[in-house]
Amino acid sequence: MAAQADERVMISERIAPGMLPRVLNSMDMTIIFVAIVLFIVNASAIQRAGPAAYTYWILGFLAFLIPGALITAQLGLMFPQEGSLYVWTQKALGPFWGFFAGFCAWWPGILVMAATGDAVVSIWQFIETGGLPKNWQQGLVILAVLWFSAFISMLRLRMTQNYANLAVIFYGAAIFVIGLSGILWLIGTGHSATGGFGTFDNWVPHGGTWTLFGLVILALLGIEVPLNMGVEIVDIRAIKKYLFWGSIVVMVGYLWATFGTMMTLPASKSTGGVADIFAAVQTAFWGSHAWAVIIALIALWFFVSNTVVYNYSFSRLLFVSGLEQRMPRQLGTVNERTKVPVHAIITQTVLASGVTVVAFGPWFGSDNTSKIFWMLQAAVTVIWCISMVLLFADVFLVKRAFPEKFEEVRVAPTPVLYACGIIGMAASVIGMVVTFKTPWVTQWTTHGWRVWLAIIVAVSALVAVAIYAISEYTRRREAPTPTVTPAA
Repeated sequence: MAAQADERVMISERIAPGMLPRVLNSMDMTIIFVAIVLFIVNASAIQRAGPAAYTYWILGFLAFLIPGALITAQLGLMFPQEGSLYVWTQKALGPFWGFFAGFCAWWPGILVMAATGDAVVSIWQFIETGGLPKNWQQGLVILAVLWFSAFISMLRLRMTQNYANLAVIFYGAAIFVIGLSGILWLIGTGHSATGGFGTFDNWVPHGGTWTLFGLVILALLGIEVPLNMGVEIVDIRAIKKYLFWGSIVVMVGYLWATFGTMMTLPASKSTGGVADIFAAVQTAFWGSHAWAVIIALIALWFFVSNTVVYNYSFSRLLFVSGLEQRMPRQLGTVNERTKVPVHAIITQTVLASGVTVVAFGPWFGSDNTSKIFWMLQAAVTVIWCISMVLLFADVFLVKRAFPEKFEEVRVAPTPVLYACGIIGMAASVIGMVVTFKTPWVTQWTTHGWRVWLAIIVAVSALVAVAIYAISEYTRRREAPTPTVTPAA
């Protein structure tokens, strides 16, 4: 038992608080949560479910977002350390599962960074019809977004966070306009462009659209990400505040944007393209392409800034891996002047750049921007959901391992937390299964979708296991050999 307890003690718990300044308040944490979770282009892809889209959203909120927020609050208050899920799972299950959970929570950040750059390309192509026709042009734009994010992320965290706060406020205004489009359309025409709201069966999920539950899970992933920076929070009370207000903003934002798009555009004709939400604005605002372009430009700026948020928040997982000697030790260092993990930021930007070069090479057609975007998003869903299964399971295990600490910070009755753990694990598994079932968008065939998704997920899991095995071998080689003292 003593050896098991020693395994759960982490180097980063002792070292990280002295390396990183406390600068994040509850507003900052809420902004990070919204930037990570409220990925408004998901309101385009879910359109083809028709009225059942609202049912899927509500199911996602009840089965994933709210349980996830409660479990995250409990674990975050028990262990407010840098690295969030990495730390919590190591406390619950030991170093291998801690690293594996941390990797499965970190690696999707690399894929999303490439995907947010891809979203910038798609929005650009809405703004400028026929723009960026070549693969290499699209790839260069994504690389520019990635390295801009690295530059901003390497500034002092307070400066970087102020920039992100401003971008998210403008983003919120753009989302308000998207929802307002639905109101204007109803006032002007007296009816919804999407029919079937009066038929009960249209509100009920069915086999043809169950895969969209995976999309909803994707849209709600990232609950725990602000706590990747656990030791950089000024006041621990910010944990509950960001989870409460962030969850409300996310729920309202998704429902509002879905309403605006579905009232204005026929859901049956939706291809799930990123540009649908801007087309809805143009249609509702009397065909004004200029007004739609203004909203698209704000969204484009947000996705550039969103890449910044992903870069600095996910770099903390890499930073903890460096401190724990699971990754090169240089990743566990900070710049002396800015106090941010520069090596971790540069490393993951290089990796995201590699993903971009592969995805936008000559072997893919130049018209596949949206296709690649949704495949990256699907891979993110499955890999990240693996880590979320571990997060929901952690609540049972830390209760047993640290009963006094569990009771000291308990955020809800224990049966409620246990119910959240069971429901959250089930929702995560279902999200993975239905994501494999059928493509989210029409650009993919079912066979191609399943094959590419399986390849990405399998390779990612194998990489995680290989890195851990190499780190264990290296640690054993570097461990001092005990010397035997001869008897007197």
